[in-house]
Amino acid sequence: MSIVIARQVLMSLKLTFLGGAGTVTGSKYLLERGGDRILIDCGLFQGFKALRLRNWAPLPVQPSAINAVVLTHAHLDHSGYLPLLVRNGFRGPVIATSGTQDLCGILLPDSGHLQEQDADFANRHKFSKHQPALPLYTEQDARDALKHFRTAPFDRPVDLPGGATARFAHAGHILGAATVSVEWAGRTLVFSGDIGRYGDPLMPDPQTPAKADYLLLESTYGDRLHDRTDPQDVLADIIGKTIRRGGTVVVPAFAVGRAQSLIYHLTRLKASGRLPAILPVFLDSPMAIDATEIFRRHAGDQKLNRRDLHNLQGDTHYVHSAEESKALTANPMAKVIISASGMATGGRVLHHLRHYAPDPRNAILFTGFQAGGTRGAAMVAGADSIKMFGGYVPVRAMVHNLSMLSAHADRDELLRWTSGFRERPRTTFIVHGEPQGADALRLALAEQRQWNCVVPDHGQTVVLS
Repeated sequence: MSIVIARQVLMSLKLTFLGGAGTVTGSKYLLERGGDRILIDCGLFQGFKALRLRNWAPLPVQPSAINAVVLTHAHLDHSGYLPLLVRNGFRGPVIATSGTQDLCGILLPDSGHLQEQDADFANRHKFSKHQPALPLYTEQDARDALKHFRTAPFDRPVDLPGGATARFAHAGHILGAATVSVEWAGRTLVFSGDIGRYGDPLMPDPQTPAKADYLLLESTYGDRLHDRTDPQDVLADIIGKTIRRGGTVVVPAFAVGRAQSLIYHLTRLKASGRLPAILPVFLDSPMAIDATEIFRRHAGDQKLNRRDLHNLQGDTHYVHSAEESKALTANPMAKVIISASGMATGGRVLHHLRHYAPDPRNAILFTGFQAGGTRGAAMVAGADSIKMFGGYVPVRAMVHNLSMLSAHADRDELLRWTSGFRERPRTTFIVHGEPQGADALRLALAEQRQWNCVVPDHGQTVVLS
């Protein structure tokens, strides 16, 4: 009898939350059965230092023991740990949609490059506590990881190790983003990924799979509703007021998704005369420029027609070199600068913030969720100074956060998405959210749908019957 029980335990399906539990970052979910292991998402922890330190800690499973990685989408909090996983021994395939693969092709090397730059800057200016400061991984590590990618189609099953299969459904959110259904040993697990918005002008509406025995549901905005104001009305108002007082609008934008959405709205505002046709708009992010070109190549994965795709750039000025970027801060003209990163955690936008944040004529415009511990979260909360480059920069510019531009579903949209299941899941695990948002969504599903919902802890393992 003990041998039978031992075999049943060995062949049971186990789920371990290696990230994205109790926080909105670092998504990693490990599925195990027998000797087979599949990792769903492989994200970096971002935000608070205590979270970022997890990136440096070894995983509780050897990377070489993981048979495959499945990605829901390309954002670094879902893909950014891959270079380290490969460097530490992972040798299996990374399975993702074509859009996700193409976007990771720019996001991951850029992440490695920025980390090398940050370490070099810290060493040259001697403000790091570590001597020498080291990058978490390098650009070459990222390029090595890209060799493991394998493309998966939407809406067709894909074979995984151990007899499992995966099916990708459109999640909206960003180009290539998917909700992934994994069928293994007679059970269906659905990983929502990041669910997008209904009625988004660029991305398709999110699709709900018909069935889930177990659901892992994101809760980024599980405790709040987005402003339903037309984003073009708000952009026209804020930008118009700023340029009339001779100021510059700095937009820390996520290079993938948000930058393209902003260009779309600004192009239409200028075409309609609601913003001056001569207003200079600069896209100062090589990664966002590359992402825009990728967006234009994937006509079937988003809503824009050929004419809209052709006009996506509009008269936006692409800023390629660091010298051009520096020249923007030296030019006193009123303008709009769209630059990464979206939470002001790194990238060229930091140099613009250092220059423009101290001047009350200017405006800083955030366009989505700001994870706790990031400069973006501090500024949105009203911080009068932010730390960067080893010192503090005063914040006197007007700071706005346009939640209606978010690429994440809010509470009501998450509830709408869950209504698409034919039957309630046995258990819904509320993940990828701060504690308040996760618990609010748990309560809403329990009260309105009578769903069995659990908010898992980081590192927790559950056996799925």
